[in-house]
Amino acid sequence: MLRRPLLRLLPLAALLGCSVSPKPPLEQIAADQKVMPPNTVDFSQMMRELSAQPGFTEKLLAQINHGEKAGAYLTPRLFDEFRKLILGSDWSGLDRFPGWNIRRITRTVDLGSHLAKGSQASPDLGVNVGPYTLNAAHTESLDTPSTLGGFQADQSSLGADVSHGDGPDPRLAPMHSESARLAQVFNRLSLNSAPNSAPKPVFTAKIGDQNATSPEQLVAALTATGHTVTVADARYFANFGHFHYKGRDVEMPFWLDTQLLIPTDHWWQRSRHLLVPVAHAEYEWIISGPRINADVTFYFGIDGRAEFRTNDEQNQPWVMGRHEHEYHGDQAVEVTRLTGKYVRAYAALHAAHPELPFGGYYTLGVCQDVIGSIELRMTGKTTLFPNTAQTEYFHDQPDAEITALMDAIPKDTEGPAPTPDRIFGSLPTEDYSALTVPGLREDVLRTHAAWEQGTLRSAWPVRRRLLSLVGLVLATGVVAWVARRRSSKVV
Repeated sequence: MLRRPLLRLLPLAALLGCSVSPKPPLEQIAADQKVMPPNTVDFSQMMRELSAQPGFTEKLLAQINHGEKAGAYLTPRLFDEFRKLILGSDWSGLDRFPGWNIRRITRTVDLGSHLAKGSQASPDLGVNVGPYTLNAAHTESLDTPSTLGGFQADQSSLGADVSHGDGPDPRLAPMHSESARLAQVFNRLSLNSAPNSAPKPVFTAKIGDQNATSPEQLVAALTATGHTVTVADARYFANFGHFHYKGRDVEMPFWLDTQLLIPTDHWWQRSRHLLVPVAHAEYEWIISGPRINADVTFYFGIDGRAEFRTNDEQNQPWVMGRHEHEYHGDQAVEVTRLTGKYVRAYAALHAAHPELPFGGYYTLGVCQDVIGSIELRMTGKTTLFPNTAQTEYFHDQPDAEITALMDAIPKDTEGPAPTPDRIFGSLPTEDYSALTVPGLREDVLRTHAAWEQGTLRSAWPVRRRLLSLVGLVLATGVVAWVARRRSSKVV
């Protein structure tokens, strides 16, 4: 009795847009492959040619999860799915891996799994402060040149003409020594004090006649000594692999299901969900002047660290890149103040929760959470997706301002689907016709046009309506069955 209504719902599910083919048409992908950046190859094409070589797949898998700012850390479940696609020669599946929504991905985070590479035990270990110990006062003069070494590429060979890791950015790498020292100085200044904690020996950064004991004071000091400081809110496609094959860049994004429905030409055509490569977001301090020329970045990376870092590896062209916001003057000082607070907050969280897998990545957020929360404070809105932080953890660190910032941003592991402005805002270009990832350009153009026209639909309300309808049918069937049983007993 309960089967017939459910069978009748299947055509209805298709009409409501729940019959989903995740992949764009082959002809659409083929057309986009012609406009890929020069000297670039798909990851699936590389694996078509190499997966049969003995031992190569295992070497490649051993490199996954290495690095700092890739778009995702593969949980054990995701790792298994990835391995199955390669061993099963599912090349079209690799081209859209994993193609899950963020709720499904975060459900794979096993709190009992081993800790990944990253900060785990204490603020001393969780933030790179270089030679500046937390246990002694020190003054670092920025008037003298940095004595740190130059750029060193983190590259390795997998054989078969495949290498892992990117080389130097020709514009940024020459500044590596100054950038690395400045990142360490920013980190140590961030840890000078923490709310409700015992005072620490004070670290001071000195430039000219200016002294700074906090990151924001250092930005003000740089400006006062004739330096130009720009803080940029930067977005890129995350490079999941950082592989090179026969001297070519390997295009390897990590795909997320946005739950937005791509418009079709005809009502009877099957709807697809818009899949997008996950983005990477960071703040970049671009500093130029009479004494210091440097480029420093901040993000919470897959290495489990939320800290200031160098930013001088060469990005592959397909990841693109743009500045959503640029801050100067007092606004640059304010963004730096909030960023320093996040360095302290994450250090405290790592000390309080060393048991979290992946250094807290996913559970304490991904790179977008911090950047989006500061964007919300500075502009009144947030345009980043996804956010994964379980913000109840942030009540375990003592800074109420940081707790409020994290509580305020949308949560993508629960509640409704992400809004279109956050999905499109995360993309590394506003010229969607310039996208070079095969199969993405047309999907984004169609979906964005529907949003502007007010006709864009999401699978989230459709699915809720369908589930409500299924629940109503099931409830009606149960009531009818109970009534029939009772009437038969009366007879």
